[in-house]
Amino acid sequence: MLKKDLVLRSSAERIIGCSQIEKTRFGAILSRAGVGKTTFLVQIALTQLLQGKKILHISLLEGMDKINIRYSETYNNLVDSIGYVDPAKAHKLWEEIESNKVGISYHDKSLDTSKIRDYLNSFSAANLPMPGIIILDGLDFEQDVTTQLSELKALYDEFSIPTWFSIQCHRDGSLDPEKIPVQLATYNDFFDNAFLLWPVDSKIKVICLKGENSNDQDLLLDPANLIVALDQE
Repeated sequence: MLKKDLVLRSSAERIIGCSQIEKTRFGAILSRAGVGKTTFLVQIALTQLLQGKKILHISLLEGMDKINIRYSETYNNLVDSIGYVDPAKAHKLWEEIESNKVGISYHDKSLDTSKIRDYLNSFSAANLPMPGIIILDGLDFEQDVTTQLSELKALYDEFSIPTWFSIQCHRDGSLDPEKIPVQLATYNDFFDNAFLLWPVDSKIKVICLKGENSNDQDLLLDPANLIVALDQE
């Protein structure tokens, strides 16, 4: 029951929906720096972990120690948001799902898709379940990433694993929330779904740029944890 409650509480489930997360080839979470792209990607990953699936988190920005802390904090925030939960029960569940999280960190910000292919092939060779999704955080869409996206598309064609990206938008703050940011528009054909995190007063609004919003209501998120704000309940 706790697993189900946590999935239903997740902003990723309420806004995108698990079925859409899982059937997407390429999906994107966009925002300016510091708004919460990585935290929202971790929420997406947690929806899979809570359903007993593996996830592969690839970071071009942070080491695995920091990434692991992000997952732990995001999980704890999600637990706290549903009210009282027996701490022992919450801890036991975390130990159960945390082992299904695997990661790769590239400190030089370069992306070597051949290493990702080798890593995925190692699952097959060991007769292990493949990851349900790939989280790819930190690819610089200010540069030409056509080659990287084409190589990642070839990986999808080979393994059929959805990939969710973070995309940083205009650093000068001139982003128009009613238009598709150039960082996405340039590669629009690669993506099935894209969502923009946009600060509105003291909340974060999630704007569907491409694909479908699973919730008819425009939900606002608490910027502290990117969980639906209590006054939206």
